[in-house]
Amino acid sequence: MALCAISLAASAAEVSVAVASNFTAPMQKIARSFEQDTGHKALLAFGATGGFYAQIKNGAPFQVLLAADKETPARLEKEGLGVAGGRFTYAIGKLALWSKQPSLVDDKGDVLRQGGFDKLAVANPKLAPYGAAAMETLTKLGLLSQLQPKFVEGANIGQTFQFVASENAALGFVALSQVFTDGRLTQGSAWIVPASFHAPIQQDAVLLKNGQGNTAAIALMTYLQGDKARAIIRAYGYDL
Repeated sequence: MALCAISLAASAAEVSVAVASNFTAPMQKIARSFEQDTGHKALLAFGATGGFYAQIKNGAPFQVLLAADKETPARLEKEGLGVAGGRFTYAIGKLALWSKQPSLVDDKGDVLRQGGFDKLAVANPKLAPYGAAAMETLTKLGLLSQLQPKFVEGANIGQTFQFVASENAALGFVALSQVFTDGRLTQGSAWIVPASFHAPIQQDAVLLKNGQGNTAAIALMTYLQGDKARAIIRAYGYDL
């Protein structure tokens, strides 16, 4: 047993991971499981996918990117900043209209038409794919121009969630994973936006050039596709 522990410590490495804000809670859980099972440590940074793209282009030392879209990893791969063939879809995201107030949001999202709220939180659609999905949803509902004056814009979906959680906005479009775990809504009220209302939120992972040859980075990419990680991802309401 002692020899095993010494061997694990000797081979342990660290990987720097840029993680889309919507995936904060599941990735924190996956990182703990990953360290327990492999000895490797994942150092996590959370933010908007568009922001991470700019940072990586400017030389940020991330080794793995877990994006909130498929386009950014593909672009990084095409530009030579991602390892060719090292990209895969780790989750399909779901958008939710959420309020901390238990009875404000109905299960069809009719509250958007009825009004009765001052502020609607949305993520920056230029940086955050969940923000883009929110704009597509409002356009489909024919409510975009009507509700735009009520927008409170978050730089990423994490900040958008905080606007609603702190009740600085009565409701907002968030990632389902931020308010849902183990098959239930954790608090408040929500409408799960039908997938047909917006383009699929296909979330891809990419091994970055800085991670090429890093044992922890390669191990994490494999781990994310394993049964333990996939069970955690499903528990937060994502499709696979």
